[in-house]
Amino acid sequence: QTVLEINLTAMVQNLKSYQSLLRPSTKLMAMVKAFSYGSGAGEVAKKLQQQQVDYLAVAYADEGIALRKAGINLPIMVMSPDEHSFDSLINYNLEPEIFSFELLYTFKSYLLKEGLLQYPIHIKLNTGMNRLGFEPAEIAALITELTNQQQLMIKSVMSHLVASEDPTQDAFTAHQIHQFAEACTMLQSALGYSFIQHIANTAGIARNPEYQFDMVRLGIGLYGVDSSNNIKLQTVATLKTTVAQVRKIPAGETVGYGRAGKVNRDSIIATVRIGYADGYSRRLGNGVGKLYLHGSMAPTIGNICMDMAMIDVTDIPNVKAGDIVEVFGANMPVQELAQAAGTISYEIMTGISQRVKRVYFEE
Repeated sequence: QTVLEINLTAMVQNLKSYQSLLRPSTKLMAMVKAFSYGSGAGEVAKKLQQQQVDYLAVAYADEGIALRKAGINLPIMVMSPDEHSFDSLINYNLEPEIFSFELLYTFKSYLLKEGLLQYPIHIKLNTGMNRLGFEPAEIAALITELTNQQQLMIKSVMSHLVASEDPTQDAFTAHQIHQFAEACTMLQSALGYSFIQHIANTAGIARNPEYQFDMVRLGIGLYGVDSSNNIKLQTVATLKTTVAQVRKIPAGETVGYGRAGKVNRDSIIATVRIGYADGYSRRLGNGVGKLYLHGSMAPTIGNICMDMAMIDVTDIPNVKAGDIVEVFGANMPVQELAQAAGTISYEIMTGISQRVKRVYFEE
């Protein structure tokens, strides 16, 4: 069986490690989008609610709905709303991120039609990511739209740091901070009331404590990965599978589709129960990927199949069917697996398919 084990105790310890870097007044928004980075949104959110984080954030309204149905009553920000999700936002008390005039006009019109007042929203500013958000040059026009109206209440104003983990980009980070602070000052002065300001992400929390503003957004660090390498974290997610069969093959034989895996010596090959349909990329075939068992690393051999992968265990004694194999975890960090696959930890973690069972435990 292939399972993703989630250590909730380790996750809480990681949360506390980041909270220790915050001022007492600084709020924390936990990112639980993309199925909590593959870890399972409901269980993770319940634990975060127990820990009294201030906010949760998801990408889409459907993710927020699932959390509400799981009993989560924390404030939830939806980062990518559209007009088709407006009913759901209202019905499930979800707070949209507004990043364009088109979205602002549409949502304000919807609230007017529904007779709703002072609905909480989050304004997204573009300070350099060039993905979503209002431009600095649009702040004056944005102020015009946000003043003298009753439908919307600005709960927070936010932006996104582009390269907070990279010391060589600190000057650009400072430039983003300057633009953000300036825009927030203009907005707050015009609106006449205060709102939460937040721009720092996981790496920003660790590297730039002076940029905390009123709240920070903790993402992948919660799940045990620190892209800034500034903080020691505990492993939260461990992906495990098992050996299905072990066979001996003579030198000159091949393994897998396309005869891609060639053996130059008499070899012992173990087939394990994980493939690209589970999220183990085909890029990791033919020796690129390594799996951990019996205290050693076993390289893949041949192409990764949909449901299976083959590993060379010739130099690892006593491998047998049923043995547990670690795909990533404490012995094979997900960062190393991602590097081998030519990608980032985010993609590996969020790419673990839903057919892989999530198992939660506390120490």
